[in-house]
Amino acid sequence: QVQLVESGGGLVQAGSSLSVSCTASKMVTGIQAMGWYRQAPGKQREFVATIRSNGSPNYADSVKDRFHIAKNKVGNTVYLQMNSLNPEDTAVYYCPAVTPWRDLWGPGTQVSVSS
Repeated sequence: QVQLVESGGGLVQAGSSLSVSCTASKMVTGIQAMGWYRQAPGKQREFVATIRSNGSPNYADSVKDRFHIAKNKVGNTVYLQMNSLNPEDTAVYYCPAVTPWRDLWGPGTQVSVSS
C-alpha cells in the first residue's frame, strides 16, 4: 500500500517557482525526519533537503539559497518551496520519511524546468 504520496510537480519556465508536498499516511508512525531527493535522467539520486521532527532543516549547497523546506505541525507532511528554478533542477523529486524501523520512499513527482 502507498504510504507516502508526493504532489505538486509540473512544468515551469526558468526563473519560476513551484511547490511540492509529500504526505505520509496514518500507517507511518515515529517519523524522525522527512525530506526531498531528486534524480535527473541518467544521473544518480541526490540529496536536496531534509527537515527533522524538531524543525531543523538541512539543504544541499546547490539549492540552499533558492529552496525552502517546511513541515506541518503533525509532522506527516513536508513541503518544498522551490524558487528561481533552472533547467538543472529538472528531475523526479522523491520524498523519504525516516523512522526508527525503516526509511520509506514515495513514488516521486516530476519537476521539469524549461529554458
